[in-house]
Amino acid sequence: MAIWLSRLAVDRWRLVEACKPGEGADAEPTVLISETAHGPRIEAANDAGLAAGARPGMRLADARALCPGLKTAPSDPPGDRAFLETLALWAQQWGPWSALDEPDGLLVDVSAVAHLFGGEARLLADAQAAFVRRGLTARLAIAPTAGAAWALAHFGPERAILDPPRDGEGDHAEHGGGGLPHTPRLAESPLRQPCGLPPPRPGEDMLADLPVAALRLGDDELTVLRRLGLKRIGQLGEIGRDALHRRFRSRSPEANPLLRLDQLLGRVAEPLLPVVATPDPLVQRRLMEPIRHRQLLDQVLADLAADMARELESKARGARRLELGLWRVDGEVIVRSLEFAGATRDPAHIARLFAGKLDDVDAGFGIELLRLRAPWTEALALAQGDFERRQSEGTSLAECIDRLTVRLGEKAVRRPVIHASHIPERAQRWQAPLASEPASQGQLAFHQRPLKLLDRAEQIAVLYATPDGFPQRFRWRGQVHDVARVEGPERIAPEWWREKSTTRLRDYYRIEDDEGRRYWIYRHGLAGDGRGGAPDWFLQGLCA
Repeated sequence: MAIWLSRLAVDRWRLVEACKPGEGADAEPTVLISETAHGPRIEAANDAGLAAGARPGMRLADARALCPGLKTAPSDPPGDRAFLETLALWAQQWGPWSALDEPDGLLVDVSAVAHLFGGEARLLADAQAAFVRRGLTARLAIAPTAGAAWALAHFGPERAILDPPRDGEGDHAEHGGGGLPHTPRLAESPLRQPCGLPPPRPGEDMLADLPVAALRLGDDELTVLRRLGLKRIGQLGEIGRDALHRRFRSRSPEANPLLRLDQLLGRVAEPLLPVVATPDPLVQRRLMEPIRHRQLLDQVLADLAADMARELESKARGARRLELGLWRVDGEVIVRSLEFAGATRDPAHIARLFAGKLDDVDAGFGIELLRLRAPWTEALALAQGDFERRQSEGTSLAECIDRLTVRLGEKAVRRPVIHASHIPERAQRWQAPLASEPASQGQLAFHQRPLKLLDRAEQIAVLYATPDGFPQRFRWRGQVHDVARVEGPERIAPEWWREKSTTRLRDYYRIEDDEGRRYWIYRHGLAGDGRGGAPDWFLQGLCA
């Protein structure tokens, strides 16, 4: 069974925003964008955005020319893939194993399980209803091969089934074994075969009228086939295999139409990599006697933290989130959770943070079971311990953030993260301390930047010999500074895709006054650039 989530990115964004289709944030034209060297590019758009003219692959500046009120949100390909992996495990309710069909699809093995749902038609209906309940747009199809199922899901009718009748089944095959009418088949045009090859198998005629794009080829291969006049899969049978082989023999196997056709028809095996669920690290302590006192609870918690550290160390992982479950004698379960700024498996740090979460725990008649689980882990290499057993001095930044977050709350602590922008004041952003840094945001290569940037650049008065010459003297905060050394200029252009065309250029200088103090200043605009009057000068940073 192939499942195509055609609106995966938009559906996931809608789930994050907690809104229904066409309501709340989804009622306004919105696009998901990614930063590129040529400016923001649209990765996906909601229904209102598509109606306004926005299309995937379009530049944001072009889309805003059509719809000035277009809303934007950052795309998250790594998050979409993680969500797809979660869906792959969830989809195993319809089959023993599932595989990813990146970037927006799933493949589920439903061999010999359709009768459990009342037939293939009922199986597809059940899966379709499950995706609708989760707020996801999906197209599904069942076929004997992964390639045929993919082709029908993308280009076939709604909930298509390619299941050729078997001998002796009669009307049972036509009704999918469950009493429902079978999904209408495609046009009965046979898939012709070149001379010397076996005749087409039953059911292959369903694929004959599908476009050649259903063969999962690249744009270059599809362009070549269209130039040859081959627009349907059935037309490939009109040309000998030798001719197609000569045309595409220099391409990779995945870009060979013959290989894709053989995989589609089941003549060549197609290996798939199933998604296997990895159990979360879990440790527990079942007590012989229920405990009611805090001192005993802290002692058992310290033992659990040590057990979890050994479990994580054996897997070379570190915990980013931990969940502690306390089972009381009366059956009530108390759950406390922690998130860390960085991957850790330090038992003392874990026990210290959980201690601040247990002050309000009511043990009742006693706690008889404690269970610690790590639902979110990251790779953490093994470290060689100190032979002299000396403890490191000080506290790491991640541990400090964890302590502040537990004591003050997540909303009271923020941390800066690098943002891909060459404008100095936009080169970083603030986010929650426990949030992961976006993978799409990279660090650009710049010249040396000052150690301290002002919150806002302050305007200064500068004396210079010529309008485009070096500064010689400037006044800042009522004090006059004579310039002894100058380095520059470093010209920074505005972000044309975000600002107006009249925005002026910046020329940055690293200067040192006669007392040895260093500053980072820039000239806003050029003399005679036609974008305003005389250039203005600003001081933006202090250099070490």
